[in-house]
Amino acid sequence: MSSAVPFFSPGDLQWLLGIEDTCVYPPAGSGMSRLDEHALTGHDDRWRDDMAAAAEFGAGGLRYGVSWPRVCPAPGVYDWSELDVRLEYATAELGLTVIADLVHYGTPTWLDGAFADPRYPAAIAAFASAFAARYRGVVDHLTPLNEPLTTASFCGLRGVWPPALTGWTGWTRVTVSIVEGIRQTIAGVRAANPDAVIVHVEAASMYSSSSSSPSSLAEHTALLAGIGHLPTDLLLGRVDAGHPLFPWLLANGASPDDLDRFLVDVPVIDVLGVNYYPDLTPRVIEEVDGQIRQVTENRWAEGLEYALRTAHDRYGLPMAVTETSIEGDESTRRRWAEDSIAAVRRLRAEGLDIRGYTWWPLLDFVDWSFASGGRNVEEFMLDPGSGATPTAEVYADVTQGVTPFLRRMGLLHVTETVDGELLRSETEASTAYRKETSA
Repeated sequence: MSSAVPFFSPGDLQWLLGIEDTCVYPPAGSGMSRLDEHALTGHDDRWRDDMAAAAEFGAGGLRYGVSWPRVCPAPGVYDWSELDVRLEYATAELGLTVIADLVHYGTPTWLDGAFADPRYPAAIAAFASAFAARYRGVVDHLTPLNEPLTTASFCGLRGVWPPALTGWTGWTRVTVSIVEGIRQTIAGVRAANPDAVIVHVEAASMYSSSSSSPSSLAEHTALLAGIGHLPTDLLLGRVDAGHPLFPWLLANGASPDDLDRFLVDVPVIDVLGVNYYPDLTPRVIEEVDGQIRQVTENRWAEGLEYALRTAHDRYGLPMAVTETSIEGDESTRRRWAEDSIAAVRRLRAEGLDIRGYTWWPLLDFVDWSFASGGRNVEEFMLDPGSGATPTAEVYADVTQGVTPFLRRMGLLHVTETVDGELLRSETEASTAYRKETSA
């Protein structure tokens, strides 16, 4: 554990914002376009304004991506020039504590196999060590990899992002590599910066099926629920021969040596980050025409409380809400800011060790389907009663511009002008967030 006084101190509730930083670069010849949110949202041009807005809204912390594919063009080669200026501005001039996102769904293109490349764990550990050494005392809070679950789904299960593996064997291969990468990252970071604070960020998972569903569907729902904990269980050395999914992992390609290795030299994480979206995280599992599908179900603040209680009961670690927001009209987003913060306060009053609340994203972002020519890339279907339009219908005929792809989830509304400039404006949600931070 860190010897320094961390940002996430016991008893405190810290306010954070996050700037969407998905950074996935496809290999040469891929049909996918670059998915670089800092570029697509205009943050590369307006980063000073965006960071200043976070401080003005009352945030003390900023989850910020360091864009590994951009910074590391070749093995052991790093271009820190962009980060030097931005991180200095955020910390020294604005007084923000930066929680650096070291990996946000993408790897450098020279890693031919991406997360499944045998070189991946050592490569990310080398980058993390170099980052931690360079920015020691400037950025001491680090997230080794954002959302292992989502990464494994897009990169290993459904073949959307590199290395585009599919099936549960692909999921297992990516997950095992990711976990080894996180283990080596934490070791390297702590060696380079003993005061480092490790914030492990994972997506909450919440699955249910009808009580009248056939037993096979109930079993699949239970499997998904178990898999939702699996990357963190592996990281924390909890998957031994007695773990209910130990045989499942072996059947899907994990080697006994890999699983045994995860039981020794178990890393320590300082804060467990929980990501929850009320209208996206909860899923109902259905079977239609022989096909199993996930349909979103809005469980509002009750779902957030469930996710945090589950994480608390399972791991007993200090926690932070590291992502939450909702898409919708002004009133819906304002109410979610008010109700989600109230839920966090209730749980803290009950004794849960929750140390941070993050609205993510600070500004509207570009839907991930942008890089796939408008094809819906999510693993779920939107609840037909939610009023949202499926992405495949929205984007099917779009060939240029980002306006149709903008997801309205930010405290700041993004508007694209006729000449392509991306402007920002405040929302009711930003007013509600500012009110809470100043309370």
